[in-house]
Amino acid sequence: MKRLNSFLIKSFIGPLIISFFIVLFVLLMQFLWKYVDDLVGKGLDFIHICKLMFYALARFVPIALPISVLLASVMTIGKMGENFELTAFQASGISNTKIFKPLFILVILIGISSFLFSNYVMPVANLKGGSLLYDIRKKKPALNIKEGIFYNDIDGFSIKINSKSNDGQILNDIIIYDHTNNNGNNKVIVSESGSMQITKDEKFLELTLFNGTSYIENNNKNQEHRRTSFSKNLIRFDLSNFGINNSEILYKGHYAMLNNEQISKAVDSLENLLINKEALINQNIIERYNHKLVNDTSYYDNLVDIKKLKIFEVAINKIRILKSITNSNEDDIRYRNVIISKHNIEWHRKLSLAFACLLMFLIGSSLGSIIKKGGFGIPLLISILLFVLYHVLSMIGEKSAKDLTLTPIEGMWMANLCFIPFTLLLIYLSRINFNLSNIIGK
Repeated sequence: MKRLNSFLIKSFIGPLIISFFIVLFVLLMQFLWKYVDDLVGKGLDFIHICKLMFYALARFVPIALPISVLLASVMTIGKMGENFELTAFQASGISNTKIFKPLFILVILIGISSFLFSNYVMPVANLKGGSLLYDIRKKKPALNIKEGIFYNDIDGFSIKINSKSNDGQILNDIIIYDHTNNNGNNKVIVSESGSMQITKDEKFLELTLFNGTSYIENNNKNQEHRRTSFSKNLIRFDLSNFGINNSEILYKGHYAMLNNEQISKAVDSLENLLINKEALINQNIIERYNHKLVNDTSYYDNLVDIKKLKIFEVAINKIRILKSITNSNEDDIRYRNVIISKHNIEWHRKLSLAFACLLMFLIGSSLGSIIKKGGFGIPLLISILLFVLYHVLSMIGEKSAKDLTLTPIEGMWMANLCFIPFTLLLIYLSRINFNLSNIIGK
């Protein structure tokens, strides 16, 4: 049995590693495609690019493990069935349970490792990667100004351009709102064209405007608005805050940057704050709007019509205010519940993905013994279809949990619960030696 166990584990490890890195590569390409607009034209050095890709890969490990286990188990067991090795083992009196036992134990260890990685390594990777991506987005903002869209990442200014040259230096139809004085958009600069360049030390963005007008609105009504025309005007924007700095402090409290113990503590604090908020809301509404009604109708009958009308108007206004306050408080309570739900979702995500490794192995090993096909053909197709279905169900459950339609435990475990009956069916078919290869061959 030791030789058999060693043979099975060696046969399983190879496809597992290959599948794992293939899946990681696909997920990394998806990540780069998603954030390509934020990365292109920022002049990143090789070190920052490698760091960003490394942190992104670390975040994808718990997602890549289940599909890798599924694919590797289908390929390994399917190849053994195709080569009649399973039949030989069964003829020797070795059941499928004993055959799959070493792989089952190995997958349990993989699932435990997946949870430990998600709980202790991934929060750090999320923190490092999120802060680095934030800093990269902020680096050289001039090159990120898009045509026809207001750009607000430079403090105190909103910039809109109609078009620009390919190198991003020549701009046309420029509008700049200057609200550095915190008095609203009281200063507007309009220009027909302009040139844009960054100083050699990359600390300032120099914007040279041509043939434009500056409008300044005075808050003092006794003074007229000022309008100044210019043929050339130079504006310098300070870019010292847009380099790649350490912005980890912005993300330290985010639920994706916490382990399960920290998430549990955060949820307790958020729930206590929610209870206090609800109590405060109820107390304020009762104190302000719980007025005693006068049962004696003669009191109202003796009032003149004008006074009655005023009383009714006051009552209607109070009802409107109460409705507005209630809606605002309802939105606040819902937002707090959503934040608590997101924390719980992250807590259950780590466990559900670890459990998915075990579930995918049971599905893959049973399918492999049923279809009796190895290689990257049918096993790859079946694995992709099954994991896509699993991923879709997982996304639906997570979205429903975030919308408060389902509880976090229901949403994050919905995909696993839906796959359990299918897994039991495959295990039953595997135990009765159901052969699907004949049907596929026909």
